[in-house]
Amino acid sequence: MIRSIPLDDRCLLFFIKNPEKGKVKTRLASAIGDKMAVKLYRRFLLEMLFTLNRGTFLFYLYYYPEDSLDELKHWLGDHYLYMPQGGENLGEKMKNGFVEAFSMSFKRVVLIGSDIPDLPLEFIEEAFTSLREKDGVIGPSFDGGYYLIGFKDKTFSPRFFDGIRWGTGSAFEETLNILKQEGLTVHTLRPLRDIDTVEDLRIRELQKKGG
Repeated sequence: MIRSIPLDDRCLLFFIKNPEKGKVKTRLASAIGDKMAVKLYRRFLLEMLFTLNRGTFLFYLYYYPEDSLDELKHWLGDHYLYMPQGGENLGEKMKNGFVEAFSMSFKRVVLIGSDIPDLPLEFIEEAFTSLREKDGVIGPSFDGGYYLIGFKDKTFSPRFFDGIRWGTGSAFEETLNILKQEGLTVHTLRPLRDIDTVEDLRIRELQKKGG
């Protein structure tokens, strides 16, 4: 299939899940219950969409599971671009997302999760700008993972996501080591906090109050 060349060479992939009980924010749910965890996840996602809608880049809602498209469109609207996640684990899903985006002739692709409701638009813009000079960009989170990762088309390889222990406190360090071993130049953003636990929520509220 022949694809048209996009007007902008930038693309952002926003990883989201259909907000179903027992399927989102499971660590939070163990403390506050499934109903409240789903409510928080929906709020976080909407806050992040508000941020992304202020950007000048194209973005896709990279959703899971594959059969949830109708529900998501009913909730969020059909004016967004949707793309289903494909893969057995997080690494495969991210890898496939980048491969698909680069196949659509984008030159700079950035991927973010939906656990950072306070992610500033400036961080995303910084990520895209850094890819003019650097091969990759990554935003570490305080729990040892990362909230953003991005590459340019000429230096991306699917193998960057192989062998990473996802969901551990070493995912950022392991990924950064692989990128450096492959000879990539990498821009690192300032760290941010994932909202995964009650403690994360408490710290966020304190920060909002200026405490």
